[in-house]
Amino acid sequence: MESHAGYAGRTYVVTGSASGIGAATAALLRERGAEVIGCDLDNADIRADLSTPEGRRSLVDEVTAYGPIDAVLAIAGGGKTAPLQTNYFGAVATLAGLRPLLAQSSAPRAVAVSSTASLEPVGEPIVQACLDGDEAVAVGLLEANPAAGGPTGGYGIAKRALNRWVRRQASTPEWGGSGIALNIVAPGVVDTPAAAALLADDNIRRQVEAAAPQPFGGFPGRPEWVAELICWLGSVENRFVTGQVIFADGGSEAAVVGDLFWR
Repeated sequence: MESHAGYAGRTYVVTGSASGIGAATAALLRERGAEVIGCDLDNADIRADLSTPEGRRSLVDEVTAYGPIDAVLAIAGGGKTAPLQTNYFGAVATLAGLRPLLAQSSAPRAVAVSSTASLEPVGEPIVQACLDGDEAVAVGLLEANPAAGGPTGGYGIAKRALNRWVRRQASTPEWGGSGIALNIVAPGVVDTPAAAALLADDNIRRQVEAAAPQPFGGFPGRPEWVAELICWLGSVENRFVTGQVIFADGGSEAAVVGDLFWR
């Protein structure tokens, strides 16, 4: 029988906990004996809008009031409105803002959720503005040139910037040097409410599947399959993995990118 003893007694902050991958992750953690502080726009322990600076500060303040935490799972996101604000600036504010609390844990872990959309060619000046922390400039550049995000718009830009932020931060004294594992999970197309509109149109569904095939597991994937990986990366069992962008996508990244980075 599989043991989940490593989760008991640990406290996890899960953003985006009300639906999709966030809800699946929160459910798995609770089943395994962990305490979960769920954060979302609604139907959560903490209600906060990560697309705004005020919402980000509120989330950090309210989590801090709960006391010590062991892991932050920054899953909240979306592509319809405020894609840069929520998917990049909201995620980074969550991770950076809660890092001091994580540092008090004996086994601190942090995971952010990206996407295979981060593989799309995007406008580098907008990515750089994100990494520079200049939200006004990043949003202004995207509004002036919406096509800079390619097929996935600002969502893909935000996820690429998030990948790069995690890669840059993971081995620094503040993160890896303090014993905090920091990783990214990048799902492919998963059956979530956010993807429902996309998958409802048969023509669009076929186009997406052809452009980003998922030969292992099928199209779309299941939220709980991605949640399993997020839970493990955020657990005490993860003793040696940090700074990684791990694609949980049924083989989509391998099919699209091939051996580009291994030649």
